[in-house]
Amino acid sequence: MSAPDYGDLSRMISGLRRPHEDKPLRETEVEGEPFGQFAAWMTAALDAALTFPNAMTLATASLDGHPSARTVLLKGFDERGFVFFSNYKSAKGRELASNPRAALVFYWFELERQVRITGQVDRLPERESDEYFAARPVGSRVSTWASRQSEVIGDRSALEQAAAEVKSRYPGGDIPRPPHWGGYRLVPDEVEFWQGRADRLHDRLRYRRGAEDGWIIERLSP
Repeated sequence: MSAPDYGDLSRMISGLRRPHEDKPLRETEVEGEPFGQFAAWMTAALDAALTFPNAMTLATASLDGHPSARTVLLKGFDERGFVFFSNYKSAKGRELASNPRAALVFYWFELERQVRITGQVDRLPERESDEYFAARPVGSRVSTWASRQSEVIGDRSALEQAAAEVKSRYPGGDIPRPPHWGGYRLVPDEVEFWQGRADRLHDRLRYRRGAEDGWIIERLSP
């Protein structure tokens, strides 16, 4: 196999352009707190029938500052924060245990919108994790037991054998939640809404927690 021409690929990438529509994001038209504004934008993304509008990048860091990021799915939100689920023993779980702060990024390309969220991450109460796990498809519950997430395995067959063992252990499909798996809630202290505008003069409005848990709205330069 011939080596790829990185120079040509780099030139193609650097030349990619897409003109933005001129959709304003004004301080006078947004909600007074970020959860209501996020609900409005998520509703628009759902109405536009985007593929997995709840997909988000989750960025974490180890205690010594080494960052990592991956795509996970938002499973709920309210005025308390943004919820996702994972294996507590995974790379992200270990990082959150030692450094319980994280960042989320939603990017809805078709709507020319991005949302950035940073804050403290707490584990959900076991009851809430149990309720969500019980609502998952059986196959997903099997995989949660079978996968030692982020660990090296010999080959695919080892994973499939582990899944078969879980199925034989719970033949009726009544599979309980593993103690090493559950939910997290990111409690934001900053939420930024980005709207693409013409000529790269984009709109960026940031909500920042103020006194007595109120919110300050600030415009950021693009």
